Amino acid sequence: MGIFKRIKTIAKADINGLLDGIEDPIAMLNEYSREMEQEITKGQKALARQIFAEKKTEALISETRVLVDKRIRQAKLALEQGDEAMAKLAVQEKLTKENQLQLYVDQLASIKGQTQILIEKLNELKETYNQLQQKKILLASRANVAQSMKQIQKATVSFNTDDIAGGVARAEDRILMMEAEVQAGNQFSTPLAQFDAAYNNFVSDEELNKEIEKLKNEKEKVTAF
Repeated sequence: MGIFKRIKTIAKADINGLLDGIEDPIAMLNEYSREMEQEITKGQKALARQIFAEKKTEALISETRVLVDKRIRQAKLALEQGDEAMAKLAVQEKLTKENQLQLYVDQLASIKGQTQILIEKLNELKETYNQLQQKKILLASRANVAQSMKQIQKATVSFNTDDIAGGVARAEDRILMMEAEVQAGNQFSTPLAQFDAAYNNFVSDEELNKEIEKLKNEKEKVTAF
């Protein structure tokens, strides 16, 4: 492939790739497929012309053979009638038509040979095209996997570890704050508990005086003895 043809192919691949929405490797394969489809179309048209030429030549051969046979009958009839001049004219045209017939026969053989070669080339092209289609399916699958892996790698690399570390630190600070709030609540509830205990242990003056009087009476009894 020449440099200018390659540039043209790449340019066409880029344009068709944009239209098809496919990445470059697959776009190139699609462009090659399009080119082969165009070549196959050209080959089919050429084959149609070859087949037409065959049929046209076969028709000429058939017509010429009819004329040769006709001139032979005319020559015989002229001789039977004693018209030698007419017989010569019929034979002359017969020989001319036989020469044409041989040319047509040779031409038909050449055309058929070209047709066979064209059929073989066209079959090879179709086989290559089918192989390309199969390979394109495989390569498209590989390209999709590679693209997915590339996106995964890109997403993995794009992670910001500083942001993650900052998020962890903020979560830790939040937990510490929650623990501090619980601890502060405990500190606030302890004095109340102590106050409640002190209140529960409070002794009134009446109880205290009774206990003092009781002790005095016990002392006086001891002194009396």
